[in-house]
Amino acid sequence: MMDRNDQKSNAQDANLMKALSERTETVVHLTHNDLDAVGSDAIHRRKYGDVFTVWSPVGKFLANLDAVAGSPGRGNLLSISDIGYQPGVEQRLAKARSNGWRIEWRDHHRWKEEEIRAVDAKTNLLHIDVSTCATGIVARDLAPEDPVAVEIAQVVCDYDLWKHQDPRSKMLGQVVMQKGYREYVRDNLVRGTIVDPKVESEYQRIVREMEQDIKKSLRHTTIIEDGRYRIAFSPLYGYPSETAHAIRDELDTDIEVIVSGNGRISIRSVPPVSHLIAREFSGGGHPHAAGGTFPFSLLDRLLFWIFKRNRHYRRLAEVAETIEE
Repeated sequence: MMDRNDQKSNAQDANLMKALSERTETVVHLTHNDLDAVGSDAIHRRKYGDVFTVWSPVGKFLANLDAVAGSPGRGNLLSISDIGYQPGVEQRLAKARSNGWRIEWRDHHRWKEEEIRAVDAKTNLLHIDVSTCATGIVARDLAPEDPVAVEIAQVVCDYDLWKHQDPRSKMLGQVVMQKGYREYVRDNLVRGTIVDPKVESEYQRIVREMEQDIKKSLRHTTIIEDGRYRIAFSPLYGYPSETAHAIRDELDTDIEVIVSGNGRISIRSVPPVSHLIAREFSGGGHPHAAGGTFPFSLLDRLLFWIFKRNRHYRRLAEVAETIEE
């Protein structure tokens, strides 16, 4: 018997497939759900006009790709951006092509050579570039002569690549994660507006909330230091990247692991090992910022809620110590 979450997920998948089959747009953009995805989507819309956008958490990517692959392609474009390789993607891409989709995939995460070869054979275009953000790749490919697209890419990459030289990027990076703001910011970018008073006001509210959340995370931080690395583990109350930076500044750590109540983890590191650690926990990402999942049982969730720590901390610390930089 399915639980309520399974039923909800199945209903969402069915609704997506119905919407895809009834779409009038000739471009479907399957992308992540953060600022880099928002920037990529804005440039798609500046290039193509109407776009059917599917925002996808990394963990829902294969299910969302299944929905698109099973829908009539009609010779239309499926454009994937800001999501890396996942095992099993080749079969879904093959199904999409057989259903009449043209497929382009642009990403800036790290892929293995065999992954690149496998996906390249199933797509019309595969563009991987780890030196920039996904929006940067999209801007270069789709709108190299568009000054607005160039500015969007500069602002988004400033946040996504941790440059933090443009104060607007931090505002956007936080605001797009708030309910109702992803499309609002996207539509602003399409028009050439980077920030406006509404975005600035929401950011100020976020900053006040963030300061309180970070204080709580710091209070419940666990340090493990058994070898090369000083590793911090902390429960997430909000804003994983900013929490990790605050912990690093406060506690002089090498690796920060921010843990959600459902087992999702965000990893930040001074050494370039975040993506390698994440791969051992059903995830991936970048050398200095990645994500994965602790396989939480019901008991794990309960104990984590009570004690703000769990048995998986030690395993991750052991994995980190075995990785060659």
